[in-house]
Amino acid sequence: MENRFNLIDEPWISVADVGRVSLKEIFSNPQLRALGGNPVQKIALTKLLLAIAQTAATPDDDDDWKRMGWQGMADKCLHYLDKWHDRFYLYGERPFLQIPAIRAAEVKSLGVLSPEISTGNTTILTETQQEQKSNDADKAITVIVQMGFGLSGKKTDNSVVLTAGYQGKQNDKGKPASGKAGIAVGHMGLLHSFWLGDFVAHSIWLNLFTHEDITELVMYPTLGITPWEQMPTGEDDEIARSLKESLIGRLIPMGKFCLLADNGIHYTDGIAHAGYLEGKADPTVSVDFAQKKPRALWVNPSKRPWRELTSLLQFIEQNKTAGFDTLQLKHTLKRVSRSAEQFALWSGGLRVSSNAGEQYASGTDDYVQSEMWLSSDLLNDVFMEHLKHEMAQLEAIQKTLWGAVVRYFRQLSDIDKSGTGKAQPFVANQVEKATGIFWQLCERQAQCMINACDTTEEARQQRFQLRKTFVAYAIQVFDQICPNDSARQMDAWAQARPNFSKYLNAD
Repeated sequence: MENRFNLIDEPWISVADVGRVSLKEIFSNPQLRALGGNPVQKIALTKLLLAIAQTAATPDDDDDWKRMGWQGMADKCLHYLDKWHDRFYLYGERPFLQIPAIRAAEVKSLGVLSPEISTGNTTILTETQQEQKSNDADKAITVIVQMGFGLSGKKTDNSVVLTAGYQGKQNDKGKPASGKAGIAVGHMGLLHSFWLGDFVAHSIWLNLFTHEDITELVMYPTLGITPWEQMPTGEDDEIARSLKESLIGRLIPMGKFCLLADNGIHYTDGIAHAGYLEGKADPTVSVDFAQKKPRALWVNPSKRPWRELTSLLQFIEQNKTAGFDTLQLKHTLKRVSRSAEQFALWSGGLRVSSNAGEQYASGTDDYVQSEMWLSSDLLNDVFMEHLKHEMAQLEAIQKTLWGAVVRYFRQLSDIDKSGTGKAQPFVANQVEKATGIFWQLCERQAQCMINACDTTEEARQQRFQLRKTFVAYAIQVFDQICPNDSARQMDAWAQARPNFSKYLNAD
């Protein structure tokens, strides 16, 4: 087969405010501010870029990392890409991250692999849900996303098994099983986090692990070899087993074996990695292993990632032995804060539902992401104390708003007096609407609140002004959801209207 569309040279990576660029441009152009695409694509591409950088330029320790700098890392990555140029063709004898041996698997349309595309008998509500013709750049992104973010279900053709005797793709009856969820998705959609710098290559440098860090990663104590250098020949061969134990194997987990076809893609389960319940997790995922049963942070469209900041950063607190741990943040923060005055914590992912082993995006499921900028002199115990306090106060004001809306509608509808509760769904809908609008308004001030969690008197004054703003938002939402047009409405509105004086006077 003809080798064509080389990912090193061809434009295929979406970059904010720029368009599509090549891998070579990513490591040579400091004007590329941030990756584009949806949150899942950003995570998958960041992991790919990290896999390249870790292979080409893993520093020995913090001092080596600092001496190398982002430019030194980028130069090593460009040299590496030049050396392995023939392994980055999307089509050809060695198609990038694809397994030609699965050609016998049924061909599926590329839309089947996109949760936002309606396929089969799914109702199409908007034009964006219709499958569009994919170009080579789109196909490259699709393949890379499937490595860790493939969804579970019957769309995966598990009748093709490459490792002799492997039973991981069979059900209890010995027949092909439904496909498994990607290790980066989990059951409901895992939340991923990493640092952002001034531009894409700078961000990759900030997230780079040193050899010293890797030896401390109990889950993945070795760096490993990238799949494009040594592709597995099956689901459980020697290379597949080594990928399960290495950092590279977690960045490029090969969870689905794919092969692009003229009219779609051949698609089957690949390497089955251990999940957080088995004691392993992506470094970018937040898990609390101190619990008897490990807990993970899931994507929650009704609680966007900026509201999880205290959980994501609680490892900063001294003598903190329990709570969520995010290895990608924890092992790199010290040198990141010493090398960059300003940097951002990015968190995001996709919430999914599942039924009978089939994963899909439905109802309130959605992509979410938050970008929170921090400064090197801000991250300390005092900052965390202020941030926790302000978030707790914000939760309290939301609960007060919630109670006020419930009281208003209960007074108007006289529900539950007969025990029927017929009006409950309507009230629940209004309460949920009020809560959603309130948090959307608060998100506008999230960065200001983070900046105000300092020790200075000016910061204290800023926090007080922000509380006034949040109270104004709550009153605005109450008045919007609870009208006072009629006399009866006015009476209910006056009696239920929330009082936030305690919140405003809190220290």
